[in-house]
Amino acid sequence: MMMKLLEKALKDAIKENNCVIGTKKILSSITNIKMIVISQSVTAENIKKIKENVQNEKISMIHFKGTSVALGKLCGLPFRVSTISLKSLNDTNIQSILKEAEEK
Repeated sequence: MMMKLLEKALKDAIKENNCVIGTKKILSSITNIKMIVISQSVTAENIKKIKENVQNEKISMIHFKGTSVALGKLCGLPFRVSTISLKSLNDTNIQSILKEAEEK
């Protein structure tokens, strides 16, 4: 399961410090976010909270088909990443990543 576009977007966002990592942090800083990636390790309750918070914003969500460990690896980080938000994606990149996610 390789998601090249998502992987590149995640690594770029981390390198440029244009991301927020962690469900609690994302819930408290929902502004200026373009996309949220949620791993399978996030509880249904937290997913519901995130969805409620992003409803009124124009924020895309991807349900990553892997654990927080796998998402951490995809980000190139040595720790678990349950949820990560990206701040600096353009609409074209968002559409491409969403399309890629649907194909998997």
